[in-house]
Amino acid sequence: MNVPRQTGEIFDILSNGQFICSNSGDSRISKFYDIIDDKEKYEALYDYFLAIGFLLEKGDEFYYFSRKNESKADMERKLEIACKWIDILDFFKTFDNAFVSGYSFTTQEIVVQIKVDAVLKSKADGLRKVLRLDDKIPYDEVVTKVVDNLCKEGFAEIENEILKSYKILASYKYLEELVNNINIPEEVQHEIPE
Repeated sequence: MNVPRQTGEIFDILSNGQFICSNSGDSRISKFYDIIDDKEKYEALYDYFLAIGFLLEKGDEFYYFSRKNESKADMERKLEIACKWIDILDFFKTFDNAFVSGYSFTTQEIVVQIKVDAVLKSKADGLRKVLRLDDKIPYDEVVTKVVDNLCKEGFAEIENEILKSYKILASYKYLEELVNNINIPEEVQHEIPE
């Protein structure tokens, strides 16, 4: 098996739950994306990682790891995390429906919008609960915490340190796919509270 010499670095990123995205501003991550995106290298990496219990998954312009077999506790933890991300995605879509891969923003723009949009303000209050923050924490700190989460989990990155602007990465599509794949049968829709 002829794996790329960067396999160890790729493993370090993906095994920490991060994504390797095509539109990352980090040239190292972009290079890793190009390596994995080569069909032969992808197949070699897929087989290599599969042998050690990881599935190399391809999303739309991003790569990530998943595992073959997971315990019930792992599944419950993942469901809890998924619920958190659904709330965060809903918050950003309320801020701007065009909030997708490639979108650039500042935390200050969001804070200003919270002050004039009652629905967004309500969703920001909900995020305080989801993130287990004190109700008295100002909105700028709530937004900063949410954006820090996006960056930490590999869904966004800082684009300009001076302006404190951020860019949404291709891996954000993973969250969108998560929500889009939720299917609620018609017969139980009336049982779900609004």
